[in-house]
Amino acid sequence: MSKKWMCGIFTGALLMLFAGSAFGLELLSEEQAMKEMFPGADKIEKEKKVYTPEELKAVKDRLGGALVHKSANSKSKDVTERNEYVLFYGVKDGKRTGVAFIEEQPGKWGVVKYVIQLDIATGKIKNMAVMSLSEKRGRPIATKNFLDQFNGKGGEIELRKNINAVSGATVSSDATCFAAKKIAILYEETVLKKKK
Repeated sequence: MSKKWMCGIFTGALLMLFAGSAFGLELLSEEQAMKEMFPGADKIEKEKKVYTPEELKAVKDRLGGALVHKSANSKSKDVTERNEYVLFYGVKDGKRTGVAFIEEQPGKWGVVKYVIQLDIATGKIKNMAVMSLSEKRGRPIATKNFLDQFNGKGGEIELRKNINAVSGATVSSDATCFAAKKIAILYEETVLKKKK
C-alpha cells in the first residue's frame, strides 16, 4: 500500500469521526436527564399517557395549529406529531414532587431532544436541558444561561418577548421556545384544566 493511499484513508476516517461528532451530539441519556431534573428524588415513576384528538386540538389551537415547529430554514424533517408521551415523576418520601417530559423538535440541522420539568401544581417550567442536538451554530441553546430563561414560565413563552434568542441561532432558539411552550400548554390543557 502506498503512503498516499494510507494517508487518504486516515484523513477520511478523521473527517468521518469529526463529522459524526459535529452533527450528532448526545449530552444526556434518559437516566442522566432524570437525575438532573430530580436531583433529590428517591425514585422516578413512569406513566404512559395517550392524548385524545380533542385534547390535542386544544393544544394545537394555542400553538398556532401544529404540534411540530415549522421553519423554512430547518433542514430537519424527522419530527412528526405524536399523541403519546411518557410522563416522568420525581418521587421523594412517597410524594410526587414534579413531572418531566421528553420532547423532540426540528432544529436547523437535525432533531433537538429536550427534557422539560414542570411544577406539578402550576405547570410552570422548573428545569430544562438539551439531551441531544445536531446544531452547528445553535449549540449555545444547551447552555444553562439560555435555558434558565424558561424557569417560571408556562404557555406564555414567546421568543424576543420574554425569551432572548441565541445570536446567530434563530431556528434553534425558536425550536427550543416551541418545545417548552408546547409541553407547558399540553400539561395545562390535559392536567390542570381537568382539575378545575
